[in-house]
Amino acid sequence: MAEKTWAGTTLSDRRAARRAQLLDAGLDLLGTEGSAAVTVRAVCRHAKLTERYFYESFTDREELVVAVYEQVAAEAHRAIAGAVPDSRRAPAQRAEAAVTAFVELMLDDPRKGRVLLLAPITDPALSARGMALLPAFAGLIREQLPARMDALEKQLTAIGLVGALTHLFTAYLSGTPEMPRERLVEHCVRLLVRSS
Repeated sequence: MAEKTWAGTTLSDRRAARRAQLLDAGLDLLGTEGSAAVTVRAVCRHAKLTERYFYESFTDREELVVAVYEQVAAEAHRAIAGAVPDSRRAPAQRAEAAVTAFVELMLDDPRKGRVLLLAPITDPALSARGMALLPAFAGLIREQLPARMDALEKQLTAIGLVGALTHLFTAYLSGTPEMPRERLVEHCVRLLVRSS
């Protein structure tokens, strides 16, 4: 039997739209005001929804925060992976494409950069989740490393590069050191190319 509609939308569609509103509110609060600003009441006020609708989608504040984080992390992963689909390109071109895609995502919407890179430092709900996602990002780098490296060297290099890049982007988002975006990209590309 077909799902009933109200004003042209199904109950499932309305629930999905409310969930998206809550996620957007969570992204906005977490990415601008920080972890302490993300309460159930604040998210509902920001989304212009009642708490009843919050609990329709999330069991608690932590579940929302993790969902916001995972959404941004998935977007970052897709951006990087989509930037380097052609392994026939030169390593420097692949590195530049990947770094540029990540920088555009993180800096064109600084909320996303803060959620992905800064929030795991301050929000206990994200600390373990941030660590759990590192292997996925290291895997993207590992795939681009040359065949002459053995598996362990590739793994160690990829982990080290993720750590270095994370700290560079975190520092940039914090405003120290001040530099043009292009300089950040150039530096990150050199770091990646020299390691391969």
